[in-house]
Amino acid sequence: MTTLAPIGAKPQPGTATKKSFGKTPDGQAVDLYVLASKSGAEASITNYGGAVVSLKVPDRNGKLADVVLGYDNADGYVNDKSYFGALVGRYGNRIAHAQFVLDGKTYTLAKNNHDNSLHGGIKGFNKALWTAKMLPAKDGQSLELSYLSKDGEEGFPGNLKVTVIYTWTDANALQIEYSATTDKKTVVNLTNHSYFNLAGQGSGDILGHLLTIQADQFTPVDAGLIPTGELRDVMDTPFDFRKATAIGARIDQDEAQLKLGGGYDHNFVLRMPMDHGEYLAARVVEPASGRVLEVWTTEPGVQFYTGNFLDGTAKGKGGIAYTRRTAFCLETQHFPDSPNQPKFPSVVLKPGERYHTITNYKFSVEK
Repeated sequence: MTTLAPIGAKPQPGTATKKSFGKTPDGQAVDLYVLASKSGAEASITNYGGAVVSLKVPDRNGKLADVVLGYDNADGYVNDKSYFGALVGRYGNRIAHAQFVLDGKTYTLAKNNHDNSLHGGIKGFNKALWTAKMLPAKDGQSLELSYLSKDGEEGFPGNLKVTVIYTWTDANALQIEYSATTDKKTVVNLTNHSYFNLAGQGSGDILGHLLTIQADQFTPVDAGLIPTGELRDVMDTPFDFRKATAIGARIDQDEAQLKLGGGYDHNFVLRMPMDHGEYLAARVVEPASGRVLEVWTTEPGVQFYTGNFLDGTAKGKGGIAYTRRTAFCLETQHFPDSPNQPKFPSVVLKPGERYHTITNYKFSVEK
């Protein structure tokens, strides 16, 4: 059963604590919810943009470190341009030329990434103040966030009711359950944009992390980082992570796709089992600390991004300047630009249907 400690209380193992986190530009209060597992590991989430602010998990010696990038207060997230920890919607990733056609009608979106729409537009879900509610959880602490994205918001059709439940389990897993319904046919692709460094945020680059991705194919991109529509085999390419490989082993190879992304910034086509429920998408090991991250999901794709655009201008928690390749993202998703790619899995949601996906970030250690 989830118990909510008073504002300002020190988080205790097995409890949820609500803290003041600042205010929005128009003066609304922003809160931070600290969910503590029975072992004392902690997940902190704010209702501004639904952002995962910190994840404190143990290394092989039991020492806690915060393994995600973020900010110390709401102001950081208000001004953030990197989507640190954010809930991303209505459409995670890029939509080409910021438009798509549904039932013969063209919908025009804001161009916020050169000629394209990225991560929901100028004011995506990462800039919304979500309604927060603590929920009972069997084996951990749960936080429910809800938001109504109105018909026409950022150009998308339909009143979209969105619910996201974060559960921090006593086994040190962050489960994210996304649900949405609409009153008009629309497109939806929700994800979380946490940046991970399993050695601890601010501890240097992530090039020595060992990565496995359960994917035989990826979706190559054009100069605008829009998928070409091809599903390309990873074999004999720098995109083959079917066996554990250091992230930095091939990242600077003279290869066209790596040059377009400045490193990895690509969608991988996950090897989905026939009895499709949650399945293992990726696994990352940080050898020095022994920390392990497994990503389990019901989604068909994952965007692997190596923080290529971080340039030190973002000052994060503790005043740390976040520089290039000091974190990686594994954003579970439907494929980028799916509304314009009929061969990709559909992202269309109709009235009477329920959008529902689950992703689990499971932390453990290797001795």
